[in-house]
Parts: sequence; structure tokens; C-alpha cells
Amino acid sequence: MGTDSIRFNSEGLVPAIIQDARTGAVLMLAYMNEESLQKTIDTGETWFFSRSRKELWNKGATSGNKQIVKQLDVDCDRDTILVQVESAGPACHLGTETCFTHDEQQDVRKQRTIVQQVAQQIQNRKDNPQEGSYTTYLFREGIDKILKKVGEETTEVVIGAKNNDLDETANELADLTYHILVLMEELGLSIDDVKAVLKSRRLQEEGSQ
Repeated sequence: MGTDSIRFNSEGLVPAIIQDARTGAVLMLAYMNEESLQKTIDTGETWFFSRSRKELWNKGATSGNKQIVKQLDVDCDRDTILVQVESAGPACHLGTETCFTHDEQQDVRKQRTIVQQVAQQIQNRKDNPQEGSYTTYLFREGIDKILKKVGEETTEVVIGAKNNDLDETANELADLTYHILVLMEELGLSIDDVKAVLKSRRLQEEGSQ
């Protein structure tokens, strides 16, 4: 995306919506001028224009909470930019994940991203073992133990579904999901790897219609 096609306002600015590329959460709203947009494109990190200080600023330059750009899109009127990023820390200067932090919205957001949250916690337990942690125990026991638990939880799901016990099935599916995420971490697979396969299959199915 080039800067020449963007419709900057009378002040030479364009609003930029910053979104988490993995979870879809809206992190913040800032403004870019032509120079900061070009620096964002060139460096792969978010750069903005401060309307109060009248200067460019690089997100995370002082806090370390960098935003790595994964994708840039412009809306149909070409006067708003959507920037999808991977964040190295909180987006808000108050230390919260996003600048939109109403409690009810947080609850909805956490539910929407719960699988990613659990996966991150599992990764943290592998990188930082903790005595008494069940996740740490699984990693210590190794692949055979993890595979055994995946098999056991799969059987429990089948039993719950066969008995038409929705509460039991939901609980067993949650257990299975957790152990699958542990298995993925042990193997070095990510949720994005699985999403890529699903996307490829969907495109193949759409192409065959």
C-alpha cells in the first residue's frame, strides 16, 4: 500500500485503527501523517503523529511495547487505515491490553480469545516450569504421557456425547482442548498453523463448488 492513494484530512492526517492480528481485539486509535505511514511501511513497526506534540512517535520506543505490523488495509473511502499487529506488550499507556477497557467489554473479549489465552499460559509454563503445576508435570513426563491424556479425554468426550449429557460433554471438550494445546506446544505447533490448514481446506472447497 502506497501513501499517495490515501485521503489525508485537511491537517494532513488519517486515523489508524490498531487491531490485534491474532485475537481481533481493537487495541487503540491513533493518527498518521504521510511520513509516519511511510515509516510504518518501511520499518514494519507502527509510527504515529502526535497531534499534541506535533511530532512523530514510534509505539514502544520508550516502553518496549512494540507493535509489529502484520497487515495494512485501507477502507473503501481510503480515509481510514486498519493496522493489524502483533504486540510485545500493552497497547494503552495505562498498562491495559487495549485502550477500550470497560469491564463488560473485557469479559466479552476474554471469552472470545480464551483459547489463545490458554495457549499462551501453556507456553509460559513450558518456558518457566512451576512446581505443582499440572502443565509443568505433563511437559516433564513428555510426549507419551501427553498423548495418553489426549486419548483418554477423547474417549470421555465420546462417552459424554453418547449419553447426550451436554454439561459433561462441554467439560470433556474443554479438557480435550487443553490437552491438545499442550500437545501442540510440545510439538512446536501453533494455533496459527492449524488455522492455515483450515483456511487452505476452505479455499479448496470453495474452488471445487
